[in-house]
Amino acid sequence: MKRLAKYIRPYYLFIAFTMIVKLGGAVAELFVPYFMERILSEGVVPGQHDRIFVYGGLMLLCAGVCLFLNISANRMSAKSSGRITRKIRYDLFEKLVSLSARQMDELTVPSAESRLTSDTYRVNEFLARGQRLGIRAPILLVGGVVMMLTMDARLALVLVALLPIIALTVYLVTKNSIPLYTKEQSILDGMVRVVQENITGVRVIKALSKTDYERARFERVNDDLARTDAKAGAITSINNPVASLVLNLGLTAVVVVGAYQVAGGRTETSVIVAFLQYFVMILNAMLGVTRIFIMASRSQASAMRVADVLELPRDLETAPSSAEPDPNAPHIEFDNVSFSYTGVGENISALSFRLMRGQTLGILGSTGSGKSTIINLLMRIYDADSGEIRINGRSVREYDKDELCRMFGAVFQNDFITEGTIADNIRFFRDIDPGAVESAARDAQAEEFIAEKAGGMEAAVAARGNNLSGGQKQRLLIARALAGDPEILLLDDASSALDYRTDSLLRRALSKNHRRTTTVLIAQRISSVRHADLILVMDDGKVIGAGRHDELMESCAEYRLIAQTQMGTGEEAEA
Repeated sequence: MKRLAKYIRPYYLFIAFTMIVKLGGAVAELFVPYFMERILSEGVVPGQHDRIFVYGGLMLLCAGVCLFLNISANRMSAKSSGRITRKIRYDLFEKLVSLSARQMDELTVPSAESRLTSDTYRVNEFLARGQRLGIRAPILLVGGVVMMLTMDARLALVLVALLPIIALTVYLVTKNSIPLYTKEQSILDGMVRVVQENITGVRVIKALSKTDYERARFERVNDDLARTDAKAGAITSINNPVASLVLNLGLTAVVVVGAYQVAGGRTETSVIVAFLQYFVMILNAMLGVTRIFIMASRSQASAMRVADVLELPRDLETAPSSAEPDPNAPHIEFDNVSFSYTGVGENISALSFRLMRGQTLGILGSTGSGKSTIINLLMRIYDADSGEIRINGRSVREYDKDELCRMFGAVFQNDFITEGTIADNIRFFRDIDPGAVESAARDAQAEEFIAEKAGGMEAAVAARGNNLSGGQKQRLLIARALAGDPEILLLDDASSALDYRTDSLLRRALSKNHRRTTTVLIAQRISSVRHADLILVMDDGKVIGAGRHDELMESCAEYRLIAQTQMGTGEEAEA
């Protein structure tokens, strides 16, 4: 929790006041057995029965004060812990969305989700219950011992002698449980990943009859989580039985010793009765202390995981600008760029090309050849390991993140559609004029199917676009990319679900209405890229062919083979 102290610091005074209120309630509770002892020792004396009402009234007053103060303190602790956790969760979310793609790859999405949910919940639980038990249990424990010492020191020493045994047990349990709770959270990350993959791919799983396989896969990670939790629970469960056993043995000893004391006239029966009440109070307080340590063990593991993310250094910092934008420079330029996701083997090797404003780049290649990596590097989702990427003559490293993002309109391979309306998905929380939304839908060839929907632009769209066909999803996503009137349009296999006619109409609309937009088009079809100003044929991160369609038909055997396969003979391909 020390690593999250900055979030608690603004509430120190509020928490301190909560502790004072809780302290008042605990002190009031301590006096209830004392006044009971006074009733038994003084109220039964003939002629002093009025003492029963006096001490009885004081007992009721203490009980009422204890109830009121405890309720008030509990409400205050819930308020402060809720506010602290809300700030932690907000900052954690903000940090997660600001992480670079490389940092998120290392963290993993399931781990990010569990840290944002279960880990912050455990921190909140400790902050709330820690304030409730953190002052009450120790005060009742120490105060009970003090009250017993004032009544009968010899009897109280019986209990005091047992406390170190309980303290040692709590220490050993806490020391061994923290690593297990950390491991448990890591396994929980794996469970979240399995559930996430099953929910996302439920149609594929059912189509391939892999339900039993996925059930067994979930069962394995679930069993692993259950075993780890059981092991951690077995260790922490030692606390309560040991504390109860030791204190109950002490209680028996007090009764035995107390009986000899009463028989010898060295103490009174009322003191023994009060001792029993204090003993029960101390027992519950000790169990409360052990619960605090158990919660601290769990929350410390979670707090460390949250802090690990919050303390990640900023990646992809903006470099100092070394040059002003040059209107005569290539709009996009890759200069001997190399990149590797893992540092083992290059995904892009010595890539160089230039595009002037308004030109179109087509990229072809097999799966894993590095096509999408080019887009990732251009948008600076990742930084190139070597070489330089420039836009308008400036390195992409010199652009502010927001400034760079505003240049692009992108459709990715695994893009997503949110639940809402068609217009909401095209606008996507941007301040875009309705006319621009309709124009983008028209250029993306989405106008026809939108008109057929009940409500048109306001027609409902299900989460992930489950009520749309593949071609409708792609046209909607292309409309979203065009709606912001981008300088650079990135289409990563964005027309694979479109028929040839719609694909052709889309390319004509882009050529006619977005002449100043530079387009990077990744496709599997020759027909989609054949009119591009520059076509790159990629294989294993390297360019094996570059040029226009007719040039590649002459110089690149791989391109020619693809063209002949898709479009027939060489003569037909040239048509």
